[in-house]
Amino acid sequence: MVHKHDHNQANRNIATVFALNAFFVVVELVGGLLTNSVAILSDALHDFGDCLSLAISWGFQKKATKKRDLHYSYGYRRFSLLGAIFLSGVLFVSSILILIEAAQRIANPQLVDAEKMLWIAIFGVVINGAAALKLKKGASLNERAVFLHILEDVLGWVAVLVVSIVLQFYNVPILDPILSIAISIWVLSNVYKNSKAVFKILLQAIPDTVDMAELTKQLTAISGVESIHDLHVWSLDGEWHVASLHVVAPQAKSIELKNQLREVALHFQIKHITIEMEEAQEDCSCIFEE
Repeated sequence: MVHKHDHNQANRNIATVFALNAFFVVVELVGGLLTNSVAILSDALHDFGDCLSLAISWGFQKKATKKRDLHYSYGYRRFSLLGAIFLSGVLFVSSILILIEAAQRIANPQLVDAEKMLWIAIFGVVINGAAALKLKKGASLNERAVFLHILEDVLGWVAVLVVSIVLQFYNVPILDPILSIAISIWVLSNVYKNSKAVFKILLQAIPDTVDMAELTKQLTAISGVESIHDLHVWSLDGEWHVASLHVVAPQAKSIELKNQLREVALHFQIKHITIEMEEAQEDCSCIFEE
């Protein structure tokens, strides 16, 4: 019952953050047009990506909770990665468009309404700050990831606030496109990091949280294990790790050893492990070379 409650609370938290983000995107679009600020418009596109992220992630997450069937023997967990791939594409295109617009503004600076920009920035800090507080104590990995993303939005609006204050006293309209370029470069760097992480999972790379040398050491240290080989570790979605291995040990102790092997695997966040027990003289005919 506790697990179910936490899951429902996480959904309510993310739904609240989505509503705040969607409302603020509209405010940003109107404010960016009224103030003639490309920095605010660029952040509006970024926040629109956040909204898409929350909505699409929620949709794919529902799909990802489906259990295995005749079509997907490992279940549907990797469907959650499709949202990340889609969003990376959206953010990449929008950031490039903003960079082009900002470059044109640098070549031909335009005045912005610093006073309105100031009030929108204050509003941005308040709205995104409220969303961050809503997720601050979230227990799930999804809530923590969204919290960090929203926190970065808060810092971005603090930067806009500073620029708007400067523009109240100094006529340097070039600061606005420079800020938009900085925001776009930051977005593109995160698109790269996220895309790299997704493709590492799709290519079945060993999860960063798993130290293969230490895992092998702890597995072979179990009493009764003569040796292990053909050890493979990968991740289904970045959170749920899977492993398979061959263990050379006396068959009489197989049940006890499997339980101990599973306990070691759990310490490395490996939640599903397939173990094949072998005797010393047995030829397992491994396909993968050591």
